[in-house]
Amino acid sequence: MKRTYLLGLAAIAAVTLFTTNVSAQEKKTEVGKAIQKTGKAVEKGATAVGNKTAEVAVKGGAKVVDQTYKGKMAPDGSNVYIDGKNRKYYINKKGAKIYLKASQIKTRPVQ
Repeated sequence: MKRTYLLGLAAIAAVTLFTTNVSAQEKKTEVGKAIQKTGKAVEKGATAVGNKTAEVAVKGGAKVVDQTYKGKMAPDGSNVYIDGKNRKYYINKKGAKIYLKASQIKTRPVQ
């Protein structure tokens, strides 16, 4: 898990370094504009990869450490976890734990 997290951070650092160099290009020429657009696209992709990496890492840790609240779901339809202090939370698309009130927890439909 640490390895995946460090790999995501290294990718973000590399993209940041790359986009810093790209922004130094002159923007008046067509080549400069194309390079700038490419840098923004790479930055956007790297952000998406970093968010997904964080989400997967936190969900993996939650499945090992915390209990899954069976038969219940978060407002976005994902699993609800219960931590050691009996607090209920779900993990959003950026990998952050979002703690829930009792009124926010929904019953999962039977399939």
